[in-house]
Amino acid sequence: MSSSQKGFTLIELIVVIAILGILAATALPKFLDLSKDARTSVVQATEGSMRSANSLIYAKAAAAGYTSSATSSLTIGAATVNLAYGFAATSSDLVKVMDLDGNKLVADTATAHPGIAYKVGATPDASTCGVVYAAATSTTVPPTYTTTVSGC
Repeated sequence: MSSSQKGFTLIELIVVIAILGILAATALPKFLDLSKDARTSVVQATEGSMRSANSLIYAKAAAAGYTSSATSSLTIGAATVNLAYGFAATSSDLVKVMDLDGNKLVADTATAHPGIAYKVGATPDASTCGVVYAAATSTTVPPTYTTTVSGC
C-alpha cells in the first residue's frame, strides 16, 4: 500500500507565511510613503499655531490699547513684537513668540511670500510648502493665513 500525500504539512504552511510576512515588511515602505502626509500635517498645524499666537498677541495688545494703531510694538517675554492693528505685523514677528523647530520649520522672509515654511529642500518656500502670512490692514480686516502644501 502506498500512501499519497494530499495537502501541505503545518510546518510548510508556517514557513510560507513567515516568508510572505518578511517580504511584506520589506516591500511595504517602498509602496507606502507617509512623509508627504506628515509634512502636510505639520504645515496645517503650524497655521493653527500661528492663529493662536496671533490671538494671544492681539489680547495683550488690546489690554495695552494698541488695536487701533497701524504701527506699534509690544514686549512679549524677551521679544519685541511689531504690531499692525493689534496683530503681528510680519511673520517674523510671529516667529518671535512661537516655539519653532528651526531645523524644518523656518521663517520664510521673502518679500513675495513671507510666512513660515517647512524646509523640504535647501531653500524654504512658504508658497509651496508652508503658511503665507498677510498682516491686518485695518481694524476691520484681520490678518490672513494662506496654507499651501503642493510642494511638500
